[in-house]
Amino acid sequence: MDSLPEMRVGAGPVAWSPASWRSCPIRQVPTYPDASRLASMEARLARFPPLVFAGEARRLRASLAQAAEGRAFVLQGGDCAESFGDFTANIIRDSFRVLLQMAVVLTFGGALPVVKLGRMAGQFAKPRSSDTETIGGVSLPSYRGDIVNGPDFSPEARIPDPARMEFGYFQSAGTLNLLRAFASGGYADLHQVHQWNLSFVEHSPLADRYRDLASRIDETLNFMGACGMTSQSTPQIRETEFYTSHEALLLPYEQALTRVDSTSGDHYACSAHFLWIGDRTRQLDGAHVEFMRGVKNPIGLKAGPSMEIDDLLRLIERLDPANEAGRLTLIARMGADKVADKLPALLRATKREGRHVVWLCDPMHGNTISTAGKIKTRRFDSIMSEVKSFFDCHEAEGTIAGGVHVEMTGQDVTECVGGAREISETDLASRYETFCDPRLNAEQSLELAFLIAEELKARRVHR
Repeated sequence: MDSLPEMRVGAGPVAWSPASWRSCPIRQVPTYPDASRLASMEARLARFPPLVFAGEARRLRASLAQAAEGRAFVLQGGDCAESFGDFTANIIRDSFRVLLQMAVVLTFGGALPVVKLGRMAGQFAKPRSSDTETIGGVSLPSYRGDIVNGPDFSPEARIPDPARMEFGYFQSAGTLNLLRAFASGGYADLHQVHQWNLSFVEHSPLADRYRDLASRIDETLNFMGACGMTSQSTPQIRETEFYTSHEALLLPYEQALTRVDSTSGDHYACSAHFLWIGDRTRQLDGAHVEFMRGVKNPIGLKAGPSMEIDDLLRLIERLDPANEAGRLTLIARMGADKVADKLPALLRATKREGRHVVWLCDPMHGNTISTAGKIKTRRFDSIMSEVKSFFDCHEAEGTIAGGVHVEMTGQDVTECVGGAREISETDLASRYETFCDPRLNAEQSLELAFLIAEELKARRVHR
């Protein structure tokens, strides 16, 4: 992409439009070799139907407002980066299924409705720590996700190609179609989901620990049935609300799919229900913050250990000046060894300012390590440790722990070490399939949900 003129230093926000980000400094942008092809693809996408609708985004915002007040819990999960090559019904179904299983367990543990938010149907772009990658003395542009370029280490694959945005649009549309069918067609029936969980518990090495929770859920469903609340009589048992989300990284794509809502006249980013700003692109006067401040979707902001109090408060004011509950979700990604030192001051500041934000814990991104063989992985114990510390910090500060944000898959991969099955570093090579960051597999995801449910239940009982 051609270089963009920078916003004047010290200047306030320009008048917002879907294109006003183009006047701001930008990071994590691919360099497209043919600007005319890029412009042509943006114009083409701008004529396509929206992938999601403003009314759906408003319903999600209302549910997130409940989470901001401690009356709901948010589960956000899915792939680190979706792959064009993994676009199959089974892979989509399996990830959706595990998220449903996790949600049932968390609902019971927290005695709260769970807002289900998938990193699905659009999580194609990835930020990179360097613009180039070097192997064997050869340097090529970094892989930035399938919507930008290809993962193969070849000059041809690494050239950013605007046509990939169109492919990403249609794959997102297909994924959304399947997710909507699963959510409303009986696949999400609570009784069925619970039977899957019972099967998991019986085969888990930690079966004794989880069996009590599973049996209590069983008793609750039986009681509801005896009272006449069945799948046939109660749609809430048979169906569920499921929303999509991704990092708003590739701004030409996001602008092209921004639409004006006919009922309100507001602009909505119609590539997903929920978008977030990453830790690498959260500059106050940067392009990503500029774009996100103007769309009316519920949005998120990643907060890593380098986030300072003043910077956070300025970003909150820029992104949510009206202080509307459900508008802004802060996703803390500190690392297990830093969360207790870094998070409390941020919690105190938002509480002092009376900010109605949702706080989520991302226990994945701050806990990535490399093995002796240079394989990226994450330790399950570190992931759970950060979650516990996150809850502890909120309890100490009198704020609300609103949910969790995890990278996971419904597949039986071996990318994170530990868990009840005790995946070791030597096991990683057997099914290490991610192109980007290591993900929890299906069993590890469910184990995490059971452990979080125990935390939620214990804190609820002792409150």
